[in-house]
Amino acid sequence: MFLVIGATGSVGREAVSLLSEAGEEVAAVTRDPAATLPGGAHVVIGDPSRPDSIAALPDGIEAVLLSPRAVGGAAAELLSLAARLGARRVVVLSSSTVEHPAGYRRFADHFRSVEQAVRDSGLRWTFLRCADFAANALAWAPQIRATGVVRGAYGDAATSPIHHRDIAEVAVRALLDSGHTGHAYLLTGPQSLDQRDKARLIGEAMGRDVSFQELSPEQVRRAMLAQGLPEDVPDRLLGSLADYANAPGPTTDTVERLLGRPGLTFAEWAADNAAVFATPAAG
Repeated sequence: MFLVIGATGSVGREAVSLLSEAGEEVAAVTRDPAATLPGGAHVVIGDPSRPDSIAALPDGIEAVLLSPRAVGGAAAELLSLAARLGARRVVVLSSSTVEHPAGYRRFADHFRSVEQAVRDSGLRWTFLRCADFAANALAWAPQIRATGVVRGAYGDAATSPIHHRDIAEVAVRALLDSGHTGHAYLLTGPQSLDQRDKARLIGEAMGRDVSFQELSPEQVRRAMLAQGLPEDVPDRLLGSLADYANAPGPTTDTVERLLGRPGLTFAEWAADNAAVFATPAAG
């Protein structure tokens, strides 16, 4: 049985589906009592950042997929619990900023601390240090639906966004094959794109023009805070974008080497999600 912590996130949900399709049993931890997950996964209700809130986990766990953003500072406690239930390996959804710093240091330091907790746990580990997710562009959907314009800061900021499906497929291979033990993989999409490129590609997927309008970082920060978002959200976004405007994020072929096929492009992700950005029908 495989334990997925962060099971309702884009990568976690896809990993649950892939494991189930492979005939594996999955226990999926989620805070949401109403969560439905693919493949008949065993849903375990609880807050991963508060392990004492998690309902009883099943015995016989072989390996764990761990999302640091889901666990907060509780990684060591969770891994100790998983080890008592049989786990011997863990795959961690870490960040490219661990080895290619960008943005505020405290965000990368969180991933570093989780990686260290994993090393200290005694479990055999694999780290997936991921570039920014293509799915982060879903935050633009309300603007695109309303106006066809993305308003944001640092239009020149360039990264190689990765499709969550590629991360999940690599994660599942690492869960199923102990040959990935001890590896820290830097996972990115196959192509470096700035924010204007991303907006254009979303438009092409929709069959309409989508443009990017430059705003000051302070304008973006004020707008995000006015929406009720905590300060860490604009800090995380704007800090990394400022650095990527000065120097592009990394691009690797690791996905292709591990999966034996080209990594999925941002254009493919946009085509998969074109309906999300489409203008709702009137009435």
